[in-house]
Amino acid sequence: MVANPKTFPSGIKALADYVHGKGLKLGLYSSAGTRTCSDRMRGSLGHEDTDAKNFASWGADYLKYDNCYRDGTPETVRFPRMSRALKNSGRPIFYSLCEWGYMEVAKWGGASGNSWRTTGDIKDTWTGMLDNIDPNDAYAQYAKPAGWNDPDMLEVGNGGMTYDEYVVHFSLWAIAKAPPIICCDVTSIPKETLGILEPRSQSEAGSYRLGIQGKKVRKYGDDHEVQISAFLLLMRKEGNSPFLFALSSDPETNPCVAYLCGCGPGGSPGTGRRCCCSTAAWPDVGIRPGVAVEARDVWKHEALPGKFTGSLSFTAAVEPHSCKLFVLTPVPR
Repeated sequence: MVANPKTFPSGIKALADYVHGKGLKLGLYSSAGTRTCSDRMRGSLGHEDTDAKNFASWGADYLKYDNCYRDGTPETVRFPRMSRALKNSGRPIFYSLCEWGYMEVAKWGGASGNSWRTTGDIKDTWTGMLDNIDPNDAYAQYAKPAGWNDPDMLEVGNGGMTYDEYVVHFSLWAIAKAPPIICCDVTSIPKETLGILEPRSQSEAGSYRLGIQGKKVRKYGDDHEVQISAFLLLMRKEGNSPFLFALSSDPETNPCVAYLCGCGPGGSPGTGRRCCCSTAAWPDVGIRPGVAVEARDVWKHEALPGKFTGSLSFTAAVEPHSCKLFVLTPVPR
């Protein structure tokens, strides 16, 4: 691979230096096939060592490795080849396997890469976003520090969803411990979009230190489900059909987070529409009877008054396709 002299007249190394000077990381793209998915460039199949050394010499920090124009060799052979080449390149490079969830990549991707796509390409729509996050749940047990399930990048700021839907999008990706890759134009991010993506929201929405991804642990009927992890999520996807996730670590040892996401048609008091409520029962989310917690509204950056005890449930009213996020911290009674 060489730099296009018209697009990058100073070369990729100069571009990497410029990007690093802005406090950012440089990501590159290739494919575990003979061509990249656009069919405009050659892929890295058969040239893994040479390409990896070039990536390192240019100062790359991240490689997204796609899966187009395959030669019939299994993914379990082609993707590890680039992993070994990157490890021998002399530079730490985050390796993102974009294998689209073929061959249950979550079960073997951790031995090769730092993240692995569990789904096809995301769409910048409410249903498209949910279509990607739902199947990602099946592989929660394989997430760990430096190895993450990836339901594709964030669409926040691209214009296909409302502000509230993007807040839900961001919250779900935090629950899934998905790599928070920004997909919109960073040179023109609106202030309200930046409010979702800013580090304060990221740090409060979900720590990646423990590497615990949300996982379903209980199901009520056809559409009422409970998950457990470092978070609590209550979500109604559409209409009056509740879709409930509840994710929580043991609040006596670790703070947990409550996500309360809205339903479809509905409303709130004073709007002339029905109010949508989501409820979490403390036992479902691992809060023991008698344990007291304080709640902090992450998106408002403020604490709720009073304390909540493990003998009660937690209920919140939410607008359609919206989300309320609370950090629950154990406190003395």
